[in-house]
Amino acid sequence: MGKMRESILEELRENRDENYREFHEKLTTSIGRSLGVRIPALRSMAKRLSLSGGKEWIEELMELSEAESSELFQEELTLWGMVIGLMKTEAPERARLLDAWVPVINSWAVCDTANSTFKFMERDRAYWYDYVMKYFSSRKEYELRFVVVTLMSRFMTDEYIDSILSILNKIKQGDYYVNMAVAWAISVAFVKYREKTLNFLSANDLSQDVQNKAIRKIRESLRVTAEDKEKVLSFKK
Repeated sequence: MGKMRESILEELRENRDENYREFHEKLTTSIGRSLGVRIPALRSMAKRLSLSGGKEWIEELMELSEAESSELFQEELTLWGMVIGLMKTEAPERARLLDAWVPVINSWAVCDTANSTFKFMERDRAYWYDYVMKYFSSRKEYELRFVVVTLMSRFMTDEYIDSILSILNKIKQGDYYVNMAVAWAISVAFVKYREKTLNFLSANDLSQDVQNKAIRKIRESLRVTAEDKEKVLSFKK
């Protein structure tokens, strides 16, 4: 084990919370192991590492074999993505680092928590839209979830909304965490682009499961009127 990884892993273990680990593992079905480190502690570590030592640590992780990387703790994977998001570097270098991270995502929690630091994409959406879309053809569940969650979080704008709805309509993966992400993204689109999303709900190629999950998500939203919550019921399949 590399010196940096050993040091970071020791700090993670010092911040472990057994009760939180048990709670977290009930929420995630992943191939990875969990220590039970809460997100505020991960965020604090990520901010520090993004300023010093993070690049060296990430390079150590990138040198791991496929078998070794599958043994990384959930917190290591999450922290890895968060540091990439927070560090100051040029787009091509950040893309190189992401290319090593995206394929090892193994739970919705790793994907979504790290994505919270990807605000850098909003500064150059054209570049990062092309980057994200290269994973659109993937058949891996969490690579596709990465696409959907990132588009929802960073590209839900006037310029990209039509493209996003079209992309959501084309995803036929069928994996649970992809379907849930698609439904979530549609509910966010409804809040920001009500008319476009109503038209989308009225005519699309979504499966019954995804369409009805999206409607349920919309109805659960506190930002949707009672009238609209009733209206979307007419689009159930």
